[in-house]
Amino acid sequence: MSDPPNPGTAVPARLQHREAQASGEARRRPPRWAIVAGLIAAVFVVVLLFWDWNWFKPMVERRVEAATGRDFAINGDLDVDLFPIVVRADGIRLSNAQWSTQGDEMFSAGRVEIGIRFWPLLVGRIDLPLVGMDQGRILLERNADGAANWQFGDEPSDPDGRPPIIRDLAITDTRLRLIEANLRTDLRLDLRTADPADGERAALLANGEGRYRGEPFELSGRVDSPLDLQDGDQPYRIDVRASAGNTRAHARGDLVAPLQFTDFAVRFELSGTDLAHLYPLVGVALPTTPPYSLDGQLSRDGLVWRYEKFAGTVGDSDLGGEVSIDPGGERLALTAVLESSRLDLDDLAGFLGGTPGTGTDESASGQQVAEKAEQEASGRVLPDKPYDLSKLRSLDADVTLTAAEVNAPPLPVRSLTGHLVLEDGLVTIDPLKLGVAGGEMNTWITMDATRDPIATTLRLQARGLDLPQLFPNAELVRDSVGRIAGNADLSARGNSVALMLGSADGELGLAMGRGRISALLIELAGLDVAEAIRFLLTDDEVIPVRCAYADFAFTDGVATARSFAVDTTDTVIFGEGSIDFREEALDIKLRPQPKDRSILALRTPLRIGGTLADPSFRPEGGPLLLRGIAAAALYAAAPPAALLALIEFGPGEDADCGSSPEDPAS
Repeated sequence: MSDPPNPGTAVPARLQHREAQASGEARRRPPRWAIVAGLIAAVFVVVLLFWDWNWFKPMVERRVEAATGRDFAINGDLDVDLFPIVVRADGIRLSNAQWSTQGDEMFSAGRVEIGIRFWPLLVGRIDLPLVGMDQGRILLERNADGAANWQFGDEPSDPDGRPPIIRDLAITDTRLRLIEANLRTDLRLDLRTADPADGERAALLANGEGRYRGEPFELSGRVDSPLDLQDGDQPYRIDVRASAGNTRAHARGDLVAPLQFTDFAVRFELSGTDLAHLYPLVGVALPTTPPYSLDGQLSRDGLVWRYEKFAGTVGDSDLGGEVSIDPGGERLALTAVLESSRLDLDDLAGFLGGTPGTGTDESASGQQVAEKAEQEASGRVLPDKPYDLSKLRSLDADVTLTAAEVNAPPLPVRSLTGHLVLEDGLVTIDPLKLGVAGGEMNTWITMDATRDPIATTLRLQARGLDLPQLFPNAELVRDSVGRIAGNADLSARGNSVALMLGSADGELGLAMGRGRISALLIELAGLDVAEAIRFLLTDDEVIPVRCAYADFAFTDGVATARSFAVDTTDTVIFGEGSIDFREEALDIKLRPQPKDRSILALRTPLRIGGTLADPSFRPEGGPLLLRGIAAAALYAAAPPAALLALIEFGPGEDADCGSSPEDPAS
């Protein structure tokens, strides 16, 4: 018989089964801490899903107010989505600087929406995949003292120096107003973002108007996202059109380093009615010009702006070259190398204070047409528009202009090269070279604009001017031969060309050596009726010229002839009188002394009077009347004897050509 089991050492089978079952259940049941954590997480999720986020508005408002020193309010709802994280705030308002007169609101928005990436937050980075704004209203203002409303005083800096990363922008129905009191600028722009292209940020579209530097202003265009400005090594694309007053610009291309405004690859088209209108816009003082249109490449190297490889038209002239502007000195410095293959000379009238040509075949603005009509109505020829001394003193300049062909009817100018330097109010043209009538004319000019009125000196030298080319439309000199030389040395004071010539002192000399001239011209100058009729009824002929010269002395704007003679084998014509440039009045008398005999000769002085705009030519009445009376008396006694009073016996002698200036034709 077997021994019974020992109760102290044996476990009943049923009990062992129950223990095993309890152990398995214990292994399947979650730990108590996990259950508690799960309950807390569930409660947290429920709270977040149904939490009223407006509870955080006061805290957010206080933080923004502390950072800006301005009142800040979220007048609408504050809401947060968690998966992914998106923060929305409605009815945002930030107050303006206290000194502003444009209202008490600097910024407002119907809604601002900000996306936030969760995982970067765990390492202290703020990564925003999208920042959106709808119905934004932004006012940026700088007052006359230079204070800006976007400057917030002691704004605390980010302690770790890591600004938020913004990946993209979405802007709708947003308006920006920019006010610069010192620049007389008030712009209003409508902003929105375009639909983003694949892999690119949304571009910014802008349209607006207002006033820029006092001129009516309009703008429209498209630029890459402002966020691309953070990527200094990426090209920043722009395509913007703007107009200010009558000036229009179109910039298009890539900015390689947009924040530094260097290394441009931007095409820049500029057009308008007058280059002088650029002065209030960019501070560059340029002369009055006819309408222009230029297109070139705009760049910047440090502080120096360059407009390179440009081409276009100014009035009826083509123009190309390069211009640089350096604002870094005491005065703005302009350097230009300009070229023209065909230059209309009247397009440069603005350099002399005049008005460009306004004929039917000329390019001119409406204002220039009105100014030209007013000048013509005044009966004066010399430009009387004063130079603006403040403009002449506002910049330094070094300008070279070369024109291969010049159109200047009726003047026989064929080419032009000029070098102008303006430094500290002193203008120097050294020299201005003109190809004229087959010869050359060089002019050296200085204008001291540091004085008021301007002190001017002029030195001129002309050589080899061909007589027929000087008067290309005059039939009487078509077959003439002769080369003219001249010198001038003048000094003057005045702030316009008219005032300068009206105060000029100095001298002017002209001379022509041996040549040939129309016999009809000489006979008409001497009123030799018989000879003139003969040449009119038959072919004209040319007669030798021994020499011709004129020597004028200028005193206070009046040029007085010290000597004047045209010596031909037929007649010597002596001249005397003056030209008053102050009044633009002519008072010249030509006294012919024939070397031949002629019946029907009315040899009497010829008076040239009137004005520069409207000269008059008439024989002097006294001597002519005496000849007529003598002829009538002789005719009453014996009619054939009446011719005796009209006979010239040629008392004239050869002029002293040896004392005239050197013959340029020899």
